[in-house]
Amino acid sequence: MRLVLCDDNRILCEALAVALEARGHQVVATAITSTVGIAEVGRHRPEACVLDLRFPDPPDGFGAAREIRQRYPETAVLVLSGLADHAVLAEATEIGVAGFLRKDQNVDHIAEALDVIASGGVVHAPVRAHPPRSRAKQRYHPVGDLTSREREVLRRIVAGQNTRQMTREMNVAASTLRTYVKNMLAKLGAHTRLEAAVLATREDLLGDQTA
Repeated sequence: MRLVLCDDNRILCEALAVALEARGHQVVATAITSTVGIAEVGRHRPEACVLDLRFPDPPDGFGAAREIRQRYPETAVLVLSGLADHAVLAEATEIGVAGFLRKDQNVDHIAEALDVIASGGVVHAPVRAHPPRSRAKQRYHPVGDLTSREREVLRRIVAGQNTRQMTREMNVAASTLRTYVKNMLAKLGAHTRLEAAVLATREDLLGDQTA
């Protein structure tokens, strides 16, 4: 499918684009604001838009989904969000989105959902009122094992900083930074910085520190 990805986290957008293209989809544009996301849908008229619900500036994801469905009905909307209660799902369904997935889904599940939508189907993951986040963190991603410096590196990677920015602002040598990154990746079970950023964002590993 031809896709537009719209999420306020640039690193997540880029990582998801690479992963979905490796699974046969074509990402024609990414956007980190809802306004740009709507514009990119209008410009490219993709088969689907993968859309978050939270954006710092209006419209929120619901408003963006509603506008896309009204102005570009040929584009299906797959909501990918950390918000996953019954009220949120009900509003998304009323708007007419083709799919709703929590951000704790892996990339294979997201790709499979897009395949279902491409065939005319609808996908809605089960919702849960109170996700057991802390238990999931301990079980899958031992962020608590990170040192304060390794946690800071992860936070800066999620924020989109490069090596030069991190070494300058943290006042460390590049070799020291590489050690922090290597240890952080090993503890999270990630292979690349992008993968670590996706894990941190999807599982909310850093909590309010990423805001």
